Amino acid sequence: MNFWLTSTEYFWREETLFVIILAFFLSFTLFYFIKQDRKSVSNTLIFFLACEALAFVSGLAHTLQFAVAATSFRETALIGTGIAIIRLCGLLIFRVVLPMARLQPPRITEDIFVIIAYIVWGMVRLHYAGLDLGSIVATSAMITAVVAFSMQDTLGNILGGLALQLDNSIEIGDWIKVDDVTGRVLDIRWRSTLVETRNWETVVFPNSQLMKAKFLVLGRRSGQTVQLRRWVWFNVSLNMTPRQVIMAVEDTILLADINNVAKQPQPSCVLMEIDKGVARYALRYWLTDLAVDDPTDAAVRWHVYTSLERAGIALVVETQNVHYIKENEKYEGVVHQRESQQRIKTLKRVELFAQMTDEELSAMAERLKYAQFAKGNIISRQGAVAHWLYIIINGDAEVYLETPNGERRSVNILSKGSFFGEMGMMTGAPRSASVIARTDVECYRLDKEAFAGIMQARPALAEEITHILVERRAQLDSVLHHLDEQTRRQEKSSQHNELLVTIKRFFGL
Repeated sequence: MNFWLTSTEYFWREETLFVIILAFFLSFTLFYFIKQDRKSVSNTLIFFLACEALAFVSGLAHTLQFAVAATSFRETALIGTGIAIIRLCGLLIFRVVLPMARLQPPRITEDIFVIIAYIVWGMVRLHYAGLDLGSIVATSAMITAVVAFSMQDTLGNILGGLALQLDNSIEIGDWIKVDDVTGRVLDIRWRSTLVETRNWETVVFPNSQLMKAKFLVLGRRSGQTVQLRRWVWFNVSLNMTPRQVIMAVEDTILLADINNVAKQPQPSCVLMEIDKGVARYALRYWLTDLAVDDPTDAAVRWHVYTSLERAGIALVVETQNVHYIKENEKYEGVVHQRESQQRIKTLKRVELFAQMTDEELSAMAERLKYAQFAKGNIISRQGAVAHWLYIIINGDAEVYLETPNGERRSVNILSKGSFFGEMGMMTGAPRSASVIARTDVECYRLDKEAFAGIMQARPALAEEITHILVERRAQLDSVLHHLDEQTRRQEKSSQHNELLVTIKRFFGL
């Protein structure tokens, strides 16, 4: 009994219980908050328990009269216990507390502070053990010089990592370009900097290479949000003036809602060069998420393509000799007939043209114009004056109202077979709502001039169309203003005559 009591009294101190409780408290806290580093916490806790076991062994050695072994075991256990506690405290501060405060220092910063704490703790214990620290420092100077010479590359990487952190050359999350490698900085460690590319590759750059060579930090500008200018190139015939091309592209891009394209600075279209029979343009825009450069470029190219097509501007390639075989007239006739039948079928689904004859529909089908809109394009803007009607062939579009304070209020979702803009074509009235493409949208567009000949030939159509327009307007007003049935009838009656007079005046009937 005296043997165990004596052994326990030797290694058990007043602070031992507090240290054990602290170690377990830190370990369980870290287990809860940093699940990805549980293995590191477990290893540290095992190391702590091993040190406590060694301290108990020192007590046994003391009782058995092995004084030197007892002292060595106890000092080793104390140093190891301190290292374990320092490690757990470092994990708590740098992996839990600082991230909660929205600070994410690189791993090398954590390592520096923890190692400095290790060295200080070790020197303190050596001092209490009776060693002369001054003689140790003098003796280790020569050893340090030899080690530094033999490990100059490693030390260069370590000092390079420290320098990168001290002058904030790069930070975790930055996008950098080194030679032909572009990626996001994942971590800055003692020896190297880890960079993740868009191809799911992790490139390891020695810190000394980053210190000696030139590299680009993408998208970073003092006092500005992170965004990178991108270029989308396209060629247009010299027959089109730069003003026509630039207006067609910019009017679409500035209004379009495209993911990851910054509103400020605004996208701009510029004429870059004229060579080999073509005019070479570039649309420049600012990318807000550098991880999705190619998908955003593709979306912007699609907007450029559809805007040029609607404006009747064709993309061209550099002048070269091309051999082709012209399709015969019979084939072209079949294609034209098939397209005409498709257009007539589309027109028959439009309520506005329900009373028209096949001959009238056929004549109007020849005047339809095909128009494409990319997702996010503004097809029609509230308050704009446009004398044409759209019929959706494919895709979905959203009708919304813009309130005076700038808010957007959704009114309806249009899909295949829906039409809009009829009031503008029939009366010349400004657009009462805006329409935006929710997906890529294909439409037929009917201008006032294409419809005027039919109206002139059969003025009675004005009365029939007026009934349909009044009904559609009444339905819209009922949704927007929550009108009851009686009020709705009164509104329809008062609007009918006024609208009929407006249509006849607009078409000169």
